[in-house]
Amino acid sequence: MDLFPELKNLRVLLVDDDEWIRHSLGLYFEGEGCHIHTLETAEEGMEAIKAEEFDVVIADYRLSGMDGLEFLRLIRGISPKAKRVLVTAYGNEDIITRARELGIRDFIRKPFTSRAFEASLKRSIRSQGQTASEEG
Repeated sequence: MDLFPELKNLRVLLVDDDEWIRHSLGLYFEGEGCHIHTLETAEEGMEAIKAEEFDVVIADYRLSGMDGLEFLRLIRGISPKAKRVLVTAYGNEDIITRARELGIRDFIRKPFTSRAFEASLKRSIRSQGQTASEEG
């Protein structure tokens, strides 16, 4: 499709316990030319981060076991170049404050449209600097 060129060839990890979201966003990212890896739990995400590099890691706040914010905090030490994006339907100030303290500047709020998702992700990618693949 090439509607969102910033995504082309990005290595994206998506962690969300909602199968429909994983499937839908997986198709979207594939259509934009990304290499997408979708997982259900933060624990699976941790294993993936240890095994390979990702340019962008997107995690839902509400996951079984470890929440998405804790997951994004932990991966910062393992994969510091990865852009971290939090998806949440729970946009209270405490979550936003904690996320900002971790360097997360933009959020994708559920429910979202594809345009809102693209705009939010684009801001996050640009505000957090170059992708790992661009840095070499």
